[in-house]
Amino acid sequence: MCLDWHPKNPALLAVGLYDGTVQVFDIRLKGNNKPIYMSTVRTSKHTDPVWEVRWNTDENIKKLNFYSISSDGRVTNWSLMKNKLEAEEVIKLRLVVDENKGLSQNKQETFLYGLAGGMCFDFNRFKSHYFLVGTEEGKIHLCSKAYSGQYIQTYDGHYLAVYSIKWNKFHPRTFLSCSADWTVKMWDMDITRAIMTFDMGCAVGDIEWAPYSSTVFSAVTYQGNLFVWDLHQDKHKHLCDHPAMKKNNKALHLSFNYEDPIILVGDEKGGVNSFKLSHSLRKRIIVDEKAEEERKKAEGEKFKPTDVIALECDKMEVFLDSLDKHVY
Repeated sequence: MCLDWHPKNPALLAVGLYDGTVQVFDIRLKGNNKPIYMSTVRTSKHTDPVWEVRWNTDENIKKLNFYSISSDGRVTNWSLMKNKLEAEEVIKLRLVVDENKGLSQNKQETFLYGLAGGMCFDFNRFKSHYFLVGTEEGKIHLCSKAYSGQYIQTYDGHYLAVYSIKWNKFHPRTFLSCSADWTVKMWDMDITRAIMTFDMGCAVGDIEWAPYSSTVFSAVTYQGNLFVWDLHQDKHKHLCDHPAMKKNNKALHLSFNYEDPIILVGDEKGGVNSFKLSHSLRKRIIVDEKAEEERKKAEGEKFKPTDVIALECDKMEVFLDSLDKHVY
């Protein structure tokens, strides 16, 4: 169902399966396609499909380990020990339902009903202890590795399952989400309402920020189309809409190449198509390889989402002011 290459050890591949098993492969072992690590019922495993796996990039931790999320409502950390995978529960995704919306403030209570089905997660590269979780119920939760029993914040905006969440690669507070409710939403970590919403007309399978720009991102839909936005050029309309699959197959995943202007798109039938970005869609790719130029580029990219968010927040304040004037 999902996989992730280790960022520092490129031969190691973590994989999540539909039966709840996680595995680790070493592609250097020629002639042997068996995993070098595999979770079992005896050593602990998920009881529902594993939808996403992600290697831990924290350099302070010496041993190799990765995270997984499953429909069973658990985020688990797996450490590669000498002879087995050792599981540690990071958080249980408790299902929160507010049944007292009509009651007064002092009578409101939050009820907990079992566990929410986990669909996706992503770790903040600037604050590695923060991570976001998307659920089958449409909720997005901000969590911390240090607090396994509670959510730091809950973002309520989607009405169906959240298929993908991605932190911005340059800005520490901005993230994207896509859902089966036909929308892509952009969020600020400090604001519980979505800053921007894009209606796609059908379920959105995956989203991804470009590695070279803080305002360029892409999405694929169940109609088999690939979309590319650049918020710096146009905040309201995508720059590109291209058929990504043949025979209207559902496009489920996409990935940017970190070196070349190429996007890969995978569909429900096992097909993978590659696309090269045109020059107009990759104007801000770093050409000069000098470290100083890269640093300046990254600093400039970091402030672009802030400008977009500030503009949208100003619009929201004007709208709310107009509502206050006509409330009576």
